[in-house]
Amino acid sequence: MSTARLSDRLAGHQPLVLGLFRIVLGLLFTSEGVATVFGVLDRKAAPAGDWPFWYAGVIELVCGALVLLGAATRSAAFLSSGAMAFAYFTEHQKDGLFPLQNGGLAPALFCWGFLLLVFSGPGALSLTGLLRPGGTTPAPPGDTVVEPASR
Repeated sequence: MSTARLSDRLAGHQPLVLGLFRIVLGLLFTSEGVATVFGVLDRKAAPAGDWPFWYAGVIELVCGALVLLGAATRSAAFLSSGAMAFAYFTEHQKDGLFPLQNGGLAPALFCWGFLLLVFSGPGALSLTGLLRPGGTTPAPPGDTVVEPASR
């Protein structure tokens, strides 16, 4: 198979894979928020109002759920990316330059993953797409999309 054909086949699945990436990223981020706010999953709850941990947990919980569902994805991803950049530079950077040195691998990956969603959008399987007329779920590769006739 030629490189061009492979690239075309992969590009046809891009919205679906992007949607799956968004769902997994949102689920992981939401679980971080649930653990921080409610003290589950072997983590002690941050006291309500405790700066910055409780607020970070609320951002993780709310924005993670929005990203997971694909509702207000770009805005929630922008806030999440900024929160993770803040976490990296205020909590981790002081312990070393590189994420493997300072324990900041998760915030760094979350930051860049959410920044990708800011620019790419939610992809397929989003709540926003389902609520729009016609949805945003792409047709499978090779299928032709027939637009409904206007009235």
